[in-house]
Amino acid sequence: MTARTPACLVLVLGDQLSPDLAALRAADPARDRVVMAEVASETGYVPHHPKKIALVLSAMRHFAEELRTAGWEVAYTRLDDPDNAGSIPAELLRRAEEAGTTRVLATEPGEWRLIEALRDLPLDIDMQEDDRFLASHARFESWAEGRKSLRMEYFYREMRRETGYLMQGDSPAGDQWNFDHDNRAGPPKGGADLFRAGPMSFTPDAITEEVLDLVGDRFGENFGDLHPFDLPVTRTQARRALSHFVSTRLAGFGRYQDAMLSDDAYLNHALISPALNLGLLDAREVCDAVQAAWEAGEVPLNSAEGFIRQVIGWREYVRGIYFLEGPDYPRRNALNHQRALPPLYWGAPTQMACLSAAIGQTQRLGYAHHIQRLMVTGNFALLAGINPAEVHEWYLSVYVDAFEWVEAPNTVGMSQFADGGVIASKPYVSSANYIAKMSDYCQGCAYSATRKTGEGACPFNLLYWHFLTRHRERFEQNHRMGRIYSTWDRMAEDRRATILSEAERFLTRLSAGDPV
Repeated sequence: MTARTPACLVLVLGDQLSPDLAALRAADPARDRVVMAEVASETGYVPHHPKKIALVLSAMRHFAEELRTAGWEVAYTRLDDPDNAGSIPAELLRRAEEAGTTRVLATEPGEWRLIEALRDLPLDIDMQEDDRFLASHARFESWAEGRKSLRMEYFYREMRRETGYLMQGDSPAGDQWNFDHDNRAGPPKGGADLFRAGPMSFTPDAITEEVLDLVGDRFGENFGDLHPFDLPVTRTQARRALSHFVSTRLAGFGRYQDAMLSDDAYLNHALISPALNLGLLDAREVCDAVQAAWEAGEVPLNSAEGFIRQVIGWREYVRGIYFLEGPDYPRRNALNHQRALPPLYWGAPTQMACLSAAIGQTQRLGYAHHIQRLMVTGNFALLAGINPAEVHEWYLSVYVDAFEWVEAPNTVGMSQFADGGVIASKPYVSSANYIAKMSDYCQGCAYSATRKTGEGACPFNLLYWHFLTRHRERFEQNHRMGRIYSTWDRMAEDRRATILSEAERFLTRLSAGDPV
């Protein structure tokens, strides 16, 4: 049977796996043809975690089958197809020539590099804005216009008002906008809760097994463990995972969202961000489920608010920043940090228990929660002066939920302060005290969190002051950091000299690739 000639091609990318995608809504399944492609340029522009590659490819293949069942004709190119042109633009050109059309419907990609690549094509591309998000580009630009600082908290409050989530008339439920003071507990006493349910696991079906074989053959040398693989790869599975989280772990999410445990990777976290960022879940249905659980009295307000803030506040906000700031954003380096990313980020041995735990977990699962990323791996990179472009590439590589629109602002802005303060009002740096308070990592570590100098002093304690002194001119007048510099100035001169010299020796060893 000869395939019909389509009036238009409809591009669907690997993180656009939503049945109500703008390009699909604008097309006609009776006349148009969907184009989907697994390509080397996407699997290899950074050395992605094998789990991430497997997740995207399996979810794409399942979604293509769902589209066919719904009546769409789908031109699908597999990674090992001998006719594979190797990139999204090249595949579009190949399919356009094959179909005898130059018309393409696309939904705006979430990365500048793809937006620009599509714009450069000699095709008639109708690029629809991605309206799966609550705040359009125009909406965010309107909010940002004329503001001296673009702080997430104020954007979040507007999103609460507009969506109605956790609102009582014009006022926030509980008469306060956030419950941060209730949501900063350290790890549960006694460590991991053997009775707390983890994220729902899914057994790979035949489609996923085929993908796992392909990924194992082609990307087995990449950083990260491919097996076991149990992530949701369909919308049905993702919805089950969401329901499971809401009913089993959401209640404790608020209190323990910042806590870290060596033997409990997930605690009360949802692990739905991969499905959300692929398009298998919608932000509204996620928040609706959380709102319903709170209204039914099944979860406390601090947990419901803490979770909804992550979705309609932070997630929408960082996307707005990414597109507002433009294509050069991921390459910014306001602090001029130039040190190379040390081998320990790629699994080389380290005596620092917190880094070993967070990176080891990342290697096994392709997952670490926001505090592990911000205050362990990110904090260390910032204190050590590592080039933010390399830090950005690492985060984009190793996490299964990482796509540049969400990863770059979190890394370049929030974590590394490389945007000069667009996102954060001060750098997120801390000594060992914070990690000791919020985790069990320091127990049994080769370094002592309480030791400030000398043998066994935690590198975080040394690097904290080294960072502050080398950037004093920039941060001394920051209203949130003045007291810190006053504390430094009150120290005895010989003590300050010891801290700085020991920090320098540590950084020299780090740059030399020596185990630390």
